[in-house]
Amino acid sequence: MPEIPSRAVAGWVVAAVAVALLGVWLVSRDGPGTEPVPAPAIKVSEGGGGGGGAAVVVHVAGEVRAAGVYRLRAGARVSDAVERAGGATRRADLSQVNLAAKVEDGRQILVPRRVTASAPAAGAGSAGGSSAPAAPGQPAVPVNLNTATLEQLDALSGVGPVTAQKIIDYREEHGGFGSVEELGQVPGIGDVRLASLREQVRV
Repeated sequence: MPEIPSRAVAGWVVAAVAVALLGVWLVSRDGPGTEPVPAPAIKVSEGGGGGGGAAVVVHVAGEVRAAGVYRLRAGARVSDAVERAGGATRRADLSQVNLAAKVEDGRQILVPRRVTASAPAAGAGSAGGSSAPAAPGQPAVPVNLNTATLEQLDALSGVGPVTAQKIIDYREEHGGFGSVEELGQVPGIGDVRLASLREQVRV
């Protein structure tokens, strides 16, 4: 077998290395891109923190079929609380309750009883009734804060039409008064005026 010159062998080796390097360069150039693939976007649900998870606890009292403490979803209305308590009785006066108001945690929702005007007894005096009317500004009996009309509240000593309307607005917003002391939270009624009203109102 003829001997291959060492110079020719060296040339072939150099050529083979060059072809290999060229192939690697072409593969790295034309192969799949090396840019990182962006991760898929994460979709965030917007309904978790609004009304689904949180809850409020309210006390439903008065003219309902099952008065008690109930847990409702956040954002529930007063009508939902009354419904949870078995609904209003036939004697309930729902016109005095803002059923569309949102319930607040820790609040009492009081459904008042319908007030019926008492008719004078037969033969008990003149057509105006048997008892003399109360003096202006002084009601004959304490006025119920949860059922009183604007005129009845306006007749209280130290309460004008503006304050009377604020009392009604507060009552509708909070589902009624839980105590006479809560009257002090109405704008415009301070400690002095509250002290003068304690004997004139009730809940």
